[in-house]
Amino acid sequence: MPRKLVEFHPEDRSRLDELVEDRSTSFQELMDEAVRDLLIKHDKYTDLRTALKKSAQGVGPPKPPIKKRKKI
Repeated sequence: MPRKLVEFHPEDRSRLDELVEDRSTSFQELMDEAVRDLLIKHDKYTDLRTALKKSAQGVGPPKPPIKKRKKI
C-alpha cells in the first residue's frame, strides 16, 4: 500500500491522540475513517457498488425530444 507523509500541527496531533485513546482504536483506523468521509462528502466513492448506486439515482426514462415550431 502506498504511503504518504502528513504533517499535523502539534495541538491537532495531541487532540487526535486523545481521540484514538477515547475510541480505543488505532491512528490508522481513525485516518481511514476521516479520508472515507471526506471522499463521500465530495461524491468520490471508494467502492464500485456505492458509486453505481449513486450514479443511477438521477437516471430515469428518456425524455421525448422537443419539437420546434415552424415559422410562418
